[in-house]
Amino acid sequence: MPDTGFLGLDPWRWLLAGLAALLIGFSKTGLPGAGILAVPVMAWVFGARLSVGATLPLLLVGDVFAVLAYRAYADWPQLRRLLPWVGLGLLAGTLLLWVLGRVNLKADPLGPVIGGIILALLGLTLLQRTGRLRWQPGSSLGTGLIGVLGGLTTMISNAAGPVMGIFMTSLGYSKQQLMGTNAWTFFLFNLSKIPLLALLTWDNAAHPLVTAGSLEVNVLLAPLVVLGAWLGRAFLPRVPEGAFTTLLLVLAGVAAVKLLLPT
Repeated sequence: MPDTGFLGLDPWRWLLAGLAALLIGFSKTGLPGAGILAVPVMAWVFGARLSVGATLPLLLVGDVFAVLAYRAYADWPQLRRLLPWVGLGLLAGTLLLWVLGRVNLKADPLGPVIGGIILALLGLTLLQRTGRLRWQPGSSLGTGLIGVLGGLTTMISNAAGPVMGIFMTSLGYSKQQLMGTNAWTFFLFNLSKIPLLALLTWDNAAHPLVTAGSLEVNVLLAPLVVLGAWLGRAFLPRVPEGAFTTLLLVLAGVAAVKLLLPT
């Protein structure tokens, strides 16, 4: 999207961007993984590269509400084991975005890669739940792998939701534990991305990740994120534990298939 300010968006793009903002808010407090559906929508509105930065402020608004709602339920020992590996993934994602900002590709090569990773993790989880595989996601190896993948996917496309959702589902968290740990995880993820995206934009102004126009849109869409967060907070208590876990895994599968398909 050219940097012409928020008036540069036509009504259909506004409608789609508003839907994406609602989904982001809803996913933060009601159903993690639903927000992944906003990723392709924001890419359509802003273009693949700019959508990475254009989505971040909306995610942070949702993160604040999620932390306020579920802060007491976080599994901090697991988070402390996870975060150093996430940092490594963020650095790898930053390097990848830097490289991709200097080459001209007709299609984004990252979507199919992320989709394949999500499907592989989903398959491991389903095998574990049926007793056909003893996968230990909470082991040092599992935590390190998921941390790096989570940091990489959130940095390059804001698509870590399914990765982390599958991981936390595999750990056997209750709804509240999953929401609390998820809330703090993504709040810290997304705060860490701010200086990295700013640096990449400064380094390559011809292919920015954040613009004045995208920030104008963020300001106008923020109330819809708040509305989505309120709806999600009301939704969560009404969903049984089993249905919640199943919905999360189904959404991860849908997201993976969408990422695998050509745009």
